[in-house]
Amino acid sequence: MNFKSKLDENDIFEKVGAAGARLGIKTYLVGGFVRDLILNRPSKDIDFTCVGSGISLAQEVARSFDSHVPLSVFKNFGTAMLKLEDWELEFVGARKESYRLESRKPIVEDGTLEEDLERRDFTINAMAISLNPENYGELIDPFDGVGDIKRKLIKTPLEPGITFSDDPLRMMRAVRFASQLTFDIDADTFFALTENAPRLQIISAERIIVELNKIVETPKPSYGFKLLFASKLLHEFFPEMVELQGVDSVDDKSHKDNFYHTLQVLDNVCTMTEDLWLRWAAIMHDIAKPATKRFNPKVGWTFHGHEDKGARMTPSIFRRMKLPMDERMKYVQKLVRLHLRPIALVKEEVTDSALRRLLFDAGDDIDDLMKLCRADITSKNNKKVLRYLENFDKVEEKLKEVEGKDQIRNFQPPVSGEEIMDIFGLSPSKIVGEIKEEIKEAILEGKIQNNPEAARKLMFDIAREKGIAPVDNKSNHQENND
Repeated sequence: MNFKSKLDENDIFEKVGAAGARLGIKTYLVGGFVRDLILNRPSKDIDFTCVGSGISLAQEVARSFDSHVPLSVFKNFGTAMLKLEDWELEFVGARKESYRLESRKPIVEDGTLEEDLERRDFTINAMAISLNPENYGELIDPFDGVGDIKRKLIKTPLEPGITFSDDPLRMMRAVRFASQLTFDIDADTFFALTENAPRLQIISAERIIVELNKIVETPKPSYGFKLLFASKLLHEFFPEMVELQGVDSVDDKSHKDNFYHTLQVLDNVCTMTEDLWLRWAAIMHDIAKPATKRFNPKVGWTFHGHEDKGARMTPSIFRRMKLPMDERMKYVQKLVRLHLRPIALVKEEVTDSALRRLLFDAGDDIDDLMKLCRADITSKNNKKVLRYLENFDKVEEKLKEVEGKDQIRNFQPPVSGEEIMDIFGLSPSKIVGEIKEEIKEAILEGKIQNNPEAARKLMFDIAREKGIAPVDNKSNHQENND
């Protein structure tokens, strides 16, 4: 199989091959770019291997361009990187690796192309294309990677137990590639996953979450999570999600399996958005159900308060898994806390007050919250699902009406604490907070309109009831005008 015609579409490959020839070293295109070329998948990351110094090759390639090309050299790793427009080129010398049991850091030595390919994770990534004049464009495929692509199979080039024990992160990568490409995992390779799952403990949480997020970002992440669960990999870093699995029964009353329900919600969300953090909200929305599960003989299984407890659990889970602890975590936490609220509104009669409160609490995230709630309807009863979705349509229309009328989303009370203190000569105190809270509640209840005039009038009424007077005539004049 020869890819010369494909390589000729981009002069990068000719330049790299020519640079290798000038240095007298054999040069090859390797790894993921070769795989994606065969799969007709777009890729902007290109890896080159040479039997010699990868740094010297990168420097020679950089000199071959007329304009300055940014070159980054990593001497400790024997690698170099070139940035060329929207392409990222990485260069490394062919090498062989050996590992110590207690670490994933390999002992690296110079090696042949064959040794370089056999150390790679999977057969589909263990292919090379020659950039040398005598066989330019020729595919080198010692482990039948092309065959495994045709068979849609993830398989290690060497004995899988050795591959995963040497570098346990490859177990996460196996699941990630299976998820991204919708491939199966070879039976022996999958067995090795289950046997070596505890080895994942030597991998940092930062490395694991990179692979996990790539699974979450696939079109149907449930496939990857099922593989993680079945292989016991999930148990090593996300025990809270594992605990969702299973069904308890008492007196013929059972609850649904919340693990598979969560995966269905996640897949449903993925049909609506590519946003990673809304997908994480789907993963986390029922995370506290095991902790709140109770059996009531009259009503069956309950999970009262799981939304609040789940919101409280979110920061600790994010921190342990090295997910961001910034506004993205708070966004997920908010959606977890609020995910039951819209469901409670899908009734024939819903008050404007309830809608105002939901708009106030959700703010700009109300649309994402409604997506999550729609995704949360996973009943096998199609009529029930349709009825809920139609009710959500009605709720969204009412939300739009209330928002258009009252501008509640993200509103701040029209009278600030500073203004209250200034008018009544107060220092920061509980009474200032009470006045602000009463004004907010009056707006949310629809007792007054959401504007400064109505709010200030109510402020003076509240102050009068509490025996508080303005500090000057100007404020009294303002009160009388109001």
